[in-house]
Amino acid sequence: MIGLKQKLDYSDYAAVPDDGCRYEMVDGGLLVTPAPSPLHQRVSKRLQRCLEAYFEQRGLGEVFDAPVDVILTPHDVVQPDLVVVSQPTQVSERGIEGAPLLAVEILSPTTRERDRTIKARRYSTLGIAHYWIVDPEARGVECYALQGPQYVLCVEGQGPITITHPHFAQLTLPLSDLWL
Repeated sequence: MIGLKQKLDYSDYAAVPDDGCRYEMVDGGLLVTPAPSPLHQRVSKRLQRCLEAYFEQRGLGEVFDAPVDVILTPHDVVQPDLVVVSQPTQVSERGIEGAPLLAVEILSPTTRERDRTIKARRYSTLGIAHYWIVDPEARGVECYALQGPQYVLCVEGQGPITITHPHFAQLTLPLSDLWL
C-alpha cells in the first residue's frame, strides 16, 4: 500500500513551475515570496560587494546572491539573499549542496517574521555556521554564530557605524555604505 506523502522533497521543488515567483522549501513545506523591493536589492548589492571584497579576494570563499538554490536536505531548499560558500565542492549543477558558511537574509515586510523564526531555527538545526539578518528599514545588521544547537548574537550595529566581525579576522562592515 502506498501512503500519502507527508513532506515535499527536492523532486517536488524541481517541478514547481517557472512563474516568476520565488519558492523555497523548509522542512517539506513550500514558501512563496514576492519579488524584493528596489531598496532591498540596493542593500543586497552593496553588502555583496563588501562580502566579495573580504571572502573572495582572500580566497576564503565564494559569494552568491539570490536566486540560487541552497539544498540543505531533500526537504529543505532555500534561497537566502546572500550566501558564502567556503568549500568549492558544495557548488553543483543544481545549486549549493549542504550548509554554507554564511547565509544572509535581508528583511522585507513579507519575510520579516519568517526570517527571524522559521528560517533561523531551520538554518541552525541544519548547521549553517553564520546567519546574518539585515534590516533596511531600521538600518541595522545582526550577525549570529551557531553555538551548539542555536544562534548567538556576536555583533550588531545600526545606522552609520562600522562593525567588526569577531569570527572573521579583519572583516569590517561600514554600515553607512549599505544605506546610501
